[in-house]
Amino acid sequence: MAAAAAAAAMASAAERAVLEEEFKWLLQEEVHAVLKQLQDILKEASHRFALPVSGSGGAVKQENFVLSPSGTDQVKGVLTLQGDALCQADINLKMPRNNQLLHFAFREDKQWKLQQLMDAVMLQLSRARNRLTTPATLTLPEIASSGLTKMFTPALPPDILVNFYINLNKLCLTVYQLHVLQPSTTKNFKPAGGSILHNPGAMFEFGNQRYEVSHVHKVECVVPWLNDALVFFTVSLQLCQQLKDKISVFSSYWNYRPY
Repeated sequence: MAAAAAAAAMASAAERAVLEEEFKWLLQEEVHAVLKQLQDILKEASHRFALPVSGSGGAVKQENFVLSPSGTDQVKGVLTLQGDALCQADINLKMPRNNQLLHFAFREDKQWKLQQLMDAVMLQLSRARNRLTTPATLTLPEIASSGLTKMFTPALPPDILVNFYINLNKLCLTVYQLHVLQPSTTKNFKPAGGSILHNPGAMFEFGNQRYEVSHVHKVECVVPWLNDALVFFTVSLQLCQQLKDKISVFSSYWNYRPY
């Protein structure tokens, strides 16, 4: 009986020694290798944003993308990307009420930064990836109060709202046309909540005035390197998860194995 217990103890000690050696190898070899691979992937992902190299002084080339209408030709235009910034949005809007053609463009001192993606990359890969796969849900008052409304020249009419967002490899523009709700028609007023895309009939209050969305126009353009960035983020997350799973095997052994 005593001999069997001693043999079991020796086997347990040997098993633990082997596991400790494997864990030491994992920490010294594989963790560093994975982190180096992760660094290379993120560096490659950052190159897709064509950011200027520090101290190079070179200008980043501009890329033009034509907005493609989805079932409507009410909104047309061209978006210009320079590195990680939307530096120009040249938009033509045909008003359905009177077929009046309106033209808007970004002011020269304004641009819309895609940097909102890269700010999160180093801190949280999943958050960065989600900015590509899941656009932010905004309320209509949030859209109305955003800086986008003040970025165009001539100034947007008070009955038009615009919003940009990224969805996978597409840069999307939504134009909302509004009409003011008269006091006699607000008895059934029900403000809309947050959404990626608001539908006609959505109501909201802004600046002590109540509005209803009358028309919605969505146009988009494909930005190929956004798809590359999405792939890099996904691969990086998979690498991190695989490494975490391997470490958790050792962690669970030492946390739950009785001695």
